[in-house]
Amino acid sequence: MADPAPPVTLGERRKPRGAAPRPKVSRRREVSHASARSLLMTVLGEYVLPRDRPVWTSILVEALGLLEVEEKSARQALARSSAEGWLVSERVGRRVRWSLTPPGRRLLTEGADRIYAFGRDALGWQGRWLMLIVSVPEAKRDLRHRLRTRLTWAGFGSPVAGVWVSPDPRREREAQQIVAELGLDAQAMSFTAAYGEIGGEEGMVARSWDLSELTDRYEDFIDRFTGLSPSGGRPVLRAQTELVHEWRRFPFLDPQLPGALLPAGWSGTKAAELFHRKHVEWRPGAQAYWDDLIETEERGV
Repeated sequence: MADPAPPVTLGERRKPRGAAPRPKVSRRREVSHASARSLLMTVLGEYVLPRDRPVWTSILVEALGLLEVEEKSARQALARSSAEGWLVSERVGRRVRWSLTPPGRRLLTEGADRIYAFGRDALGWQGRWLMLIVSVPEAKRDLRHRLRTRLTWAGFGSPVAGVWVSPDPRREREAQQIVAELGLDAQAMSFTAAYGEIGGEEGMVARSWDLSELTDRYEDFIDRFTGLSPSGGRPVLRAQTELVHEWRRFPFLDPQLPGALLPAGWSGTKAAELFHRKHVEWRPGAQAYWDDLIETEERGV
């Protein structure tokens, strides 16, 4: 579930009231443009990780095929994941099977923990802010981009250049690790404090995070999965995989602000309830179908 690639960015901005609706994109076109490697990581995390056993190429290719990934792309995704150290292959006669490496298992375990816990427990906020001050010269654009990417991934927002804030003071150690790894620790400073009387927290939140774009993402997720009722092994496995694949983006997009800082009727809460309900509902059928794929393949060996 975790993906070593940088987190995805938010999509287009929310349309104003009365604007024409966004054109519908067919699932075939949308899935065909999805990263085969990213989908492979979802499949590995959801079905291979819980089972401590190798899996045949044919099963992974078939599973990705259900998500409309072509066989060539599926095999390329396997080769790339192996080259990056997440998988190791083993030839058995003329066939190949794959196992997670220790780093691959660790990566997926950490990702699974984050994905399945996300949206369950609201932050018990005491009104305290963590503020990080760290500036990078304009000339070092690549370093600035890496800092922004990693702090955004960690849930920080930036109301003004060089200043990063989080309503979760527990993030300080993570921030310290980020600036140290980027060689910026000597010039970084952090503070933990309550908001003062100048300006307002609502304005700071609006300048630090674009919640309207995140709302769009959550509402798209809700629209897509609310009425979905797959029946039978293959449709359930596909629905479960797509559910997890779409949900795994949110821990890296949502700063998980406390309820007091969120808009009324926050769609992230409804989306989280939907994900956890559907995941529990579909999981038995999806896992059973995966086991059927393995049993069928083993009989044919």
